[in-house]
Amino acid sequence: MTDYFKQYNFQPFIYEALDAIDFYEPTAIQAKVIPEMTKNRDLVVQSQTGSGKTHAFLLPLINQIEADKREVQVVITAPSRELAEQLYRMAEQVAGFADPEIIVGRFIGGRDKEKSLDKLEHRQPHIAIGTPGRMLDMIQSNALDIHKAPFMVVDEADMTLDMGFLNVVDQIASRIPKESQLFVFSATIPEKLQPFFRKYMNNPKFIESKSQSLLSESVDNWLISTRSKNRIDLIHEVLTLGQPYLALIFANTKEKVDEIAKQLVARGLNCCVLHGGLSARERRRVMRQIRNLEYQYVVATDLASRGIDIDGVSHVVNAEIPRELDFFIHRVGRTGRNNLPGTAITFYHPDESPAIDILEDKGIEFQPKTIKNGRVVDVKDRRNRQQRKHKQQKTYDPEIAGMVKKAKKKIKPGYKKKINEFKKRKARRQRRKKK
Repeated sequence: MTDYFKQYNFQPFIYEALDAIDFYEPTAIQAKVIPEMTKNRDLVVQSQTGSGKTHAFLLPLINQIEADKREVQVVITAPSRELAEQLYRMAEQVAGFADPEIIVGRFIGGRDKEKSLDKLEHRQPHIAIGTPGRMLDMIQSNALDIHKAPFMVVDEADMTLDMGFLNVVDQIASRIPKESQLFVFSATIPEKLQPFFRKYMNNPKFIESKSQSLLSESVDNWLISTRSKNRIDLIHEVLTLGQPYLALIFANTKEKVDEIAKQLVARGLNCCVLHGGLSARERRRVMRQIRNLEYQYVVATDLASRGIDIDGVSHVVNAEIPRELDFFIHRVGRTGRNNLPGTAITFYHPDESPAIDILEDKGIEFQPKTIKNGRVVDVKDRRNRQQRKHKQQKTYDPEIAGMVKKAKKKIKPGYKKKINEFKKRKARRQRRKKK
């Protein structure tokens, strides 16, 4: 079943784990990264959401763990609690098949610190996974010992930078041996990451995996105008038309998330919220309920688009266009995973057309739609309408427009000729006035 992975010469327990999680063939990024992880060099890997990058580093690193050594051998940082929790679960899935035991430790803000300290007194984990703040706290308390770790991974480096945690990761990286391998994984590579690369990485190899399409080919990407319509009414209508298995509805602020969720609940939808305003305990509870399919609709901020991985998302709704347009790809990347069908729906007001233009210029293709008589139907291309409107505004000034309007009311022979003559006379008057 895992013949495609045989080329990597993993230990037998890795293949058992791959069979258990139904991994039969490496993704494009895994095929590029896994062979490079064993070549004793630093890597910077750029790969978009849903590409399989997590297992691209987990599999070869877990394969190299020396279980008889009771010391930290792999350090992995993630910028959000949800991402760190997700990494921990994925590492446990693979390491759980190892014999002797490979210990995976999680150090995540919001969890019981004393419990973590107590565990560290008895044994150090082979793999330490956590959020930067909590992990540095454990290191500075002399509880977590990473000074011999041969490998470190900075996951979602651009998000780490955006959330202001890069300086904390910097302090963690300064505590591992200089000869250790450092692996940086990121959806984008901002220029502000370069000083970190120069400080800690030795001639790193850059690996990039770009999909031919920015969005999964299995996703229908709809665009619906909210002109003269209530946006919440439209969102409710489109959600109840399709009966999604699980829908993520994105807004830009936690206040807007709360407002949308409140109105959808009032309309009878089984809905919850997910944003940074929730306590760690509340977020864990909500995530558990979502995975148990206790909610069909989840209203979230962009934290969720990068910070969680929920199976079975059939619909993604952009109630608002994201302020950072790159987040559009991360949001829509929550559906259509593993080539399963998905639907992404973006609502926009005509005033927001410039943002849609930018997304289209990036290569994102929309299918313009509208809701008519309880059905989603195609509409003419948005750009064609804009171009016609622009052309009309450019061709006619108010005086000419008035003549055209008058001519349409009572058409007389030769009215087009008269308009053209009027245009010529007006142009001559303007030239004389200029002189």
